[in-house]
Formats: sequence, C-alpha cells, structure tokens
Amino acid sequence: MKIKRRDFLKLSAIAGATAAVGGCARSAVELNALSATKKSNVVIGEAPGEWKATTCQGCTTWCPTEVFVQDGRAVKVKGNRYSKQNDGKVCPRGHLSLQQVYDPDRLKVPMKRTNPNKGKGQDPGFVPISWDEALSTIADKMMALRHDKEPEKFCLMRGRYTYMRDLIYDVVPKTFGSPNNISHSSTCAEGEKFGSFFTEGYWDYRDYDLDNSRYILIWGCDPVASNRMVPATIKRLGEALDRATVAVVDPRLTTSGAKGHEWLPLIPGTDGAVALGIAHTILTEGLWNREFVGDFKDGVNRFVPGRKVTEEEFEEVHTYGVVKWWNIAVADMSASKAASVSGVPAEQIVRVARGLAAAAPHVAVWMGPGAAMQARGGYSAMAVHALAGLLGAVDNEGGSLQSAKIPVNKLNGDILKKYQDELAKKHSHMEKIDQRGRLELPALKSGKSGGGVATNNAVTGMLNNDPYEIKVLIGYMNNFPFSCNGTDKWEKALGKVPFTVHLTTNASEFTMFADIVIPCAVTKYEKWGFVKTKANRYAACTLVQPVIEPVWDVIQDETEFPYLLAEKLKDRGFANMYDCLVEMFCDPETGAKAKNSKELSLYALKYYTKPLWDGKKDTHGDKINGWAEMVARGMWNSAPYEYKSHWGKFKTETAKFEFYSETLKKALHKHAKRHHVSVDEVMTAVNYTARGELAFVPHHEPPMRHGAESEFPFVFIDYKSRLNREGRSQNCPWYYEFKHVDPGDVGGQDTLRINPVDANKIGIKDGDRVWVTSVAASGECIARVWEGVRPGTVSKAYGQGHWAYGRTATADFGRSATRGVNNNTIIPWELERLSGSNARNGGHAAVRIEKI
Repeated sequence: MKIKRRDFLKLSAIAGATAAVGGCARSAVELNALSATKKSNVVIGEAPGEWKATTCQGCTTWCPTEVFVQDGRAVKVKGNRYSKQNDGKVCPRGHLSLQQVYDPDRLKVPMKRTNPNKGKGQDPGFVPISWDEALSTIADKMMALRHDKEPEKFCLMRGRYTYMRDLIYDVVPKTFGSPNNISHSSTCAEGEKFGSFFTEGYWDYRDYDLDNSRYILIWGCDPVASNRMVPATIKRLGEALDRATVAVVDPRLTTSGAKGHEWLPLIPGTDGAVALGIAHTILTEGLWNREFVGDFKDGVNRFVPGRKVTEEEFEEVHTYGVVKWWNIAVADMSASKAASVSGVPAEQIVRVARGLAAAAPHVAVWMGPGAAMQARGGYSAMAVHALAGLLGAVDNEGGSLQSAKIPVNKLNGDILKKYQDELAKKHSHMEKIDQRGRLELPALKSGKSGGGVATNNAVTGMLNNDPYEIKVLIGYMNNFPFSCNGTDKWEKALGKVPFTVHLTTNASEFTMFADIVIPCAVTKYEKWGFVKTKANRYAACTLVQPVIEPVWDVIQDETEFPYLLAEKLKDRGFANMYDCLVEMFCDPETGAKAKNSKELSLYALKYYTKPLWDGKKDTHGDKINGWAEMVARGMWNSAPYEYKSHWGKFKTETAKFEFYSETLKKALHKHAKRHHVSVDEVMTAVNYTARGELAFVPHHEPPMRHGAESEFPFVFIDYKSRLNREGRSQNCPWYYEFKHVDPGDVGGQDTLRINPVDANKIGIKDGDRVWVTSVAASGECIARVWEGVRPGTVSKAYGQGHWAYGRTATADFGRSATRGVNNNTIIPWELERLSGSNARNGGHAAVRIEKI
C-alpha cells in the first residue's frame, strides 16, 4: 500500500476547514478562520513592521535571534542585538527556518490512523479528527494502563527541546507512573561529555575562548558549520588565522580545515593514537605547562621514550596521575608509532605538538563528536581533552572553558512528589526501556551507573519486550527511525507498538507508525520557551517566543499538550497530573493559576526565568527590570566567565584534572560491584579492549569495524552540513539550492565524496550514480570525486534520504527515499556503551561503492 503525498496534504487541507476543535484555548471558529486565512505577500519596507526577539534552534548553538514581522508575517531573521553569545549574528540555519514555518506540507490538524497494519510502505489511512477525539483517545489508552496497574508500559520519547521540557518530560511520566522518559541526548554528544567529565569533572559541552587563542586544534568537527558556537566561530576564524595557528584533525577536509594551517587526515577511529603521539612529544621534549601540571622535583625531565618513571619524582600542582598515565599508555606511543596507527605523518604530529606547546596555555583543543561518538570513543574523548590539561589550557585564557551560571528556577520536586500516588511512586522507579545500567550498558553520566540515557538502545528493549512491552508511546519533536543508526530496527520496533502518538510539525518517518498525530507549533515562531547556551565566555538565557500567530491549527508540544492531556485524564478520574501542573506553574507576578493551556505556557516560562527579571538578586549579568523588558530584549547575558574558576576545585575524585581518572575508576568499580563482576569483565561486556589499569587512563583503542575489509573496503564518514536544521530542513528548497556551501558538495543532489585515487581504482567518475552498501543497507548517491577526503574513506552529509517528510524532501511520500539515502540507514546499529552514546563515527561503518 502507498499513500500519495498529494492525498495526505489534501486531507490536511480539508481538515483545516472542517475539523471540530475541543479542549483548546481558542474556539473552533477562531481556529478554522485562522486555518483558512491566506497571508498577503509583503515586501520589507512597504508595510510597517517590527523586530521581535526569539531563539533559533536549528542546531545546539541555540542562538538568540530577532525576527522581522510585517503584516503578521515573519519575513527576515537576524541575531539578537543584545547577544554576547553570537554577537548579533546567525548562520544559514537561522534563515532557512522561514521556509519551515511556512512549509505548505506542515501538519494542520489532528489526524488518526485507520489502517491497523504498521510498517514502511503501509498507508496509515490518516483521516482528520477533532482535538477532542484526539486527546480523548490518548487519555483512554493511558487510563487503561493505570487500570491494569502497568503505567510503566507508557513511554515518552523526546527529541529537540526547550527547557520547558520539564512539563512534558518529567511531570507527565512521573505523575502517571512510568520511568520511561527517553531523551534524544545520547544521539548527539554524550561521548564528548564523557571525555571532559572523566578528566575535568565537567559533564557538558565546553566553551572555547577563540578571542585569545594562539593555537586552535579542532578535532572531529567543523565549528563554522556545527558544534555549538557557530556564528561566533564564523566571525572569529578569520581573525584567528592571522593571530593563531589553526590545525584540524579529521579524515575529511572541512571548511575549517580548508582555511587552516594544518590538516591531519587520520584513519577514522585512531584519534586516541594521534592524541597520545602529541602527548608523548610534549612530555619527552619537556614542553608541558608547569604552572598547571607541575614538574620533576629536581627539574630533570625523566619522560624518556619507553622508560617508566617513579611517581615520587614528580610533584603535580592542579593535575593528578600524569606519571601513571605516562607509564601505562603514553611511554610507548611515540609520534612514529602513532603515525603507523593513524596514517598521520610523524613529523606532522611532532610539529603540531611543538606548536601547541609554544602557544600554551592559550590553546583551544576543540573536541568534537568525530573523536568521541565512536563504538570505542570514550577513551579517545579523554585522550583529546587530556591534551588541554597537559598544556594548562583547561579553564584558562584562550582555552576550553566551563560556563557561568544561569540562575533560573528549577522544577519543584516537592510538588511533583506530592502528586505521585503509590502506583506512580513504585512504577516510576522501575527499569527503563533503554536498559541503561545493565552490565553491557553502564551509561556513566556524571559517574553514575545507569545515570545517562542510551537512546538508541531503547529500540532493543522495545523489540524484545525487555524489561516489558511498551503499549503506549508518545514522541515529540523526534524522528528516531531517521535520526538513529539502525533505522530498520526502529521501523520494526515502532511497527509493534499497539498505540503511538506523534507530536510534530511535519509528517515524518516516526509519524507513519503513529495512531494519533498532533500538529505542533514551530519553535522560534509560534511557541513559548527558553534555552540556556554559552559562547565567547558568556552564558545566556534566551527566550523562544510566538512572534507570529500560529499559521495552522497547532499547539505547543511541551506545555499545551501536557495541560490538555491532563484535563482529559482528570475527566476520567485521574487528576494528579492536572493538579500538579496548575499548582506548580502559577503566574509569579499575580499568583494566578492557569485557566487554559496558553496561560500555563506563559506562566511556566515566567516561573523558570523569574530570577533573571524580578530584580531581587544579583544575577551576575544583565540587569533586567521586569517581565516586559525581558520579553522585549528576549535574553539575558551573564558576566564574562572568570578564567581558572575551577583550578584546585575540579569536580573529580581528587579535585584535580585527572590523567589517571580516579573518577572513572570509582564509577567502573561501582558498576562492576552492582553486577558482581570485575572491571575487566565490564570492559569485555562493553566491547573495549582495555584491561587492568589501562581502563582508567586516556588511551588508544583499535577501531571497531562492521564488515570485512575485503568486501567493504571503504570507511563511511558522516558529517553535518551547515544547512542542516537537525535533519528537518530537507523540505526547504533553499537547502538544495545552496548545498554547495559545504566543501566538496554539489547543490541539488545527495553527494558521496570519494578520493580520486580510490575512484580511479574502481572506475568511478565525478557525477556517476553509485550504490553505497554496508552490512546494514544500500542506498543511491551521486559520486563526487574530490581530494578533500582521505583515501580509503568516503564522506556524506547527514540529512537527505527521507522517505516521509514533504514534497521537496521526497516525492514518493511514505514509501521510499527519492533524494538520496539516509546516513543512518547505511551506518550499522552500534553504541558507545560507557556513555550510552549512539556510535556514528570512528570507522565502524565499512562500505563498498558500485557504479549503477
């Protein structure tokens, strides 16, 4: 069976004029009138307009922005004039969002499935329904779980979010009685955070002080395209190239690499070896930063290649275990050995090491997901970040920084507990469906066994009904059968869930398995929220605001949906969720309780951000006089971050920067004790090769590979385009028109880059249609013969290959991808188990290339 895109859109359009509306703050007449309204075309300057503050969430930079609104229509985007985080600038993603909010393929009203069969290629038979029917159906399915005393079989899956997430992500499952609030977080960069936490004690993304850097070592990312401070880097890279050395460690030639002074095109998955080779050079040549690390007591350098050092001979200052690290992992990893492992010339490794040392401590060692989101990437992440420690560049001028505090309110846990009945208290502490904390999946967020999320392992639990079956599933702003590798597993798992709800702006792959579809507001334009972000030494709280009236009959996913659902549950005798939301989120100015979903959205935002605008305390940042000013400005900036804030008080077991991680040692021993095994047995279970003391220090792990080299000779490299609004911009015509902004890419096609040496060997020419095949799947691309990718590897931007999204992303709606192939279909399912991360880098995806 096949649903035609035109039929799906036709149904949505009809629904916009005919569906009855129930349970919303607006009346049915108002919403139907809104759905039927056609906005007139306007030209900037020909009608009065104003700039309205909001936030771009096209990537995790989360830039404060302003939108020019004219005649009720958003027509232009720029950075927020008050922002010290992005200097009032945005990257291309900020502008692409205009095509998203006015996308004609957006969902317009609630829909329900009429075909009980679920699977790729199945026509869901969606028909428009009223809000009352949609919400009542969901409430009935949930109440059935409560009646059967199995609320744990309810699961909420979260994708992109604002910090209003607590309402849907915490209050809903915890008052209901489920442990299953599953975040998307480990698909992004939990592996990165693992590296900084088990050396520095900081489980978060780092800021980088580019204004004062004299050497910028970019590792496994392209910060002018992605990785959390994009506009700031775009503005500063040119100046940095005049002042500092820029080196890039990446198997593909990124924009930063093309502009930089050094490109180190390593073999994927060998990041740890290169990092240790650099560390070996720094130590043997006596180039480490003594202010931070310390020195031999007699000043004589005993770091000699291949020799062990006695710990008592070295006196450390702000670090711990540098001698142990040398003895266990570094002494034998010379630059020449690192070169033999990684393919990076030894003389280049030495040159980069000396350059870093000469510029230290004003060195930014920028660790990205390429070094960490690998099947064995946890130790690579530690090794890369350890270089910053060795150079005294941690929490220092020109180096990597933590973040100034953003003093917003938190969810009131006491009120939440008050509305958990005995069933909720008991069942919300049951094992989660992603199986975090099991022997083979430590997910050691902040050092706690099972403390993190393993998003891509939720599919394992769902497929095997382990620890139980998921019967009711709600997903919001997510699309896991597209965004997680192992897409076939997700399609099978979603196909077996009895009842699924999708809250989304566009019908996507996840939607095609849904029983009820809820049309949602577009973040940046139609909803309330706030996010916390940082860059350039400044932390920021920036508001998401409804700068225009909703284009269609939609609700806000994180705030309105919980309220409307809670109303329906209350009608059915379960008032806990409703009462919790109403008591927790009153208007902090008047004390008024929310009378509808839109008031709750506004009151919750005011509650969270109150410390920033009520003037009662010094926020160590911008002085904002009242809520009205906060709305007008749209954001708050902190004071600049103070260098060396954490020297002597890192949140590690030793309070120092750890080259020998007592913090990781403690975490692994606790996890081992929990499962009555040894640490070595844990390492076996998580697919790492380290044994003994090696498990507690940054080191090189041989990369994992899915597929024999004889059959799959190339390593597949996934990267993120500067035009990717998290995989959601592929229905925007501008995405294809301007795709050539990424080095080596070509507009209007899904391009696979291959080195000329490799292309000649297998008879591939530029522009050929090719099949790329892994042990997981095959897909069609267009070959781009290009020198900017290491021989033996091929690279492709993530984002294309949707089989359900819209007329531009795919013309064969609901059936197959007609514009390229999804990278996550090619990349086999895999995890980095110590952190719980999705493994999308590091060489485990081996492929062959064949001309069509």
